[in-house]
Amino acid sequence: MAGPGRSMLYSLLLFAVTFSLLEMYRGKLASSELLTIAGGFISSLLFVLLLTFIGNYQESYGARTGWGAVFLAEFVALVAASTVHRVCITTCFLFSAAFLYEIDKLSGVMLAKSDSKVKRY
Repeated sequence: MAGPGRSMLYSLLLFAVTFSLLEMYRGKLASSELLTIAGGFISSLLFVLLLTFIGNYQESYGARTGWGAVFLAEFVALVAASTVHRVCITTCFLFSAAFLYEIDKLSGVMLAKSDSKVKRY
């Protein structure tokens, strides 16, 4: 597993590449209904990547990650989605909510695993 520094770097690089590709192909993504939904999905990936970057940045400096990071990442992803199509904003929000739920669930599982290792005698 990558440490916070590497994970922060990888997520920032992937964010930049994904955002660039989203902007390059925004005309194509807005051309049909299915591709518009795909544009929202890609924008929600921007949300996950930016949330990972912010979380690792805050962890590197000892700050606690909270809802502010979620709102900032969601705002940036929705603005990126708005450059493609209006429907992308809605689909981005829905996909981001699903991703956030899964991230929270995964975080709970990982925390439970680390707690069970500590409690062993």
